[in-house]
Amino acid sequence: MASLPISIQNVNKRFGDVRVLNDISLDIIAGEFLSLLGPSGSGKTTLLNVIAGFAPVDSGWVYFGDQDVTLLPPHKRNLGIVFQNYALFPHMTVAANVAFPLLARDYSRADIANKVRRALELVELGGFEDRKPAQLSGGQRQRVALARAVVFDPKIILMDEPLSALDKQLRERMQIELRHLHSKLNATTVYVTHDQREALTMSDRIAVMNHGRILQLNDPRTLYDRPGSAFIASFIGECSLVPVTRNGSGIMLGATHLRAASVPVGAGNLLVAIRSEKLTLVNAETRADVNRLSGRVREVVFQGDSVLIYTEIAPNVNVPMRCMYRGSDTATLPAAGDQVVLGLHPSDTVIVAAD
Repeated sequence: MASLPISIQNVNKRFGDVRVLNDISLDIIAGEFLSLLGPSGSGKTTLLNVIAGFAPVDSGWVYFGDQDVTLLPPHKRNLGIVFQNYALFPHMTVAANVAFPLLARDYSRADIANKVRRALELVELGGFEDRKPAQLSGGQRQRVALARAVVFDPKIILMDEPLSALDKQLRERMQIELRHLHSKLNATTVYVTHDQREALTMSDRIAVMNHGRILQLNDPRTLYDRPGSAFIASFIGECSLVPVTRNGSGIMLGATHLRAASVPVGAGNLLVAIRSEKLTLVNAETRADVNRLSGRVREVVFQGDSVLIYTEIAPNVNVPMRCMYRGSDTATLPAAGDQVVLGLHPSDTVIVAAD
């Protein structure tokens, strides 16, 4: 399947007095899987609706390849769309649901039969043609919605939180299956989610949105390891934001000098973003290669495959350190009240400006 790039240029959108999209510009590469990630009200679904044509822009442009589609209605944009609630016709069979976009495009009966069969095999639902949606599980209904979205070979597929109604285990399994499906189709895919783990798992790139703006656009690893703001650091993954001060060209956490990979330029309040899994227990005398944070253990929390060790590294500042748990290691875990030294490598010491 071919794919098209998408270019969104200086798009603004208001609902009444509320500006929902604020001068959004975004170039989506042909064939990539891009997620729009953000909290409720960030503008991500509105941006998807702008791409789909459901929400006309107040100003700006939308291009599919070289074609200006800003004023095209949704049915002329030739998009595959998967909605949050699947939007299946309950009175129609699986085959009829999947065939619906083909009937609307006047395909022949033979072509419809072949394409429906191929689409259902692609989502591993061969043999389910005659069932009704009520006879399917949530995951199977989601696959039918996917088959309907791809049956006519669209170059662009839009997905609006299609996994949010599934339970945790099924949702995680479907994330991998969606990623595999994308690699087979090679269509440009834009995916809306508020789930940061889902976005990290599935995406080639992630656009983090808040208050109608794109705050950062990067691949998942860069976004996680090098967040550009305190909001992004706290929104993606487990992170403790601890105030630090600038002392000349250095950064201080209390009386401790921190070596960091980079420090924001300019004035303003600064925070160190500490990821729980980046911390280690160290011997203060033998690990000169790491930033050493001394403190007292306040609480040890068992979480099945891991343990969180909350340590007070400054007055009223408790940071969790995540350790993978093995029963034989119980004796080596610190207990509440113990003095410990936590190590944080300079490359993992991320300084961000306070929002």
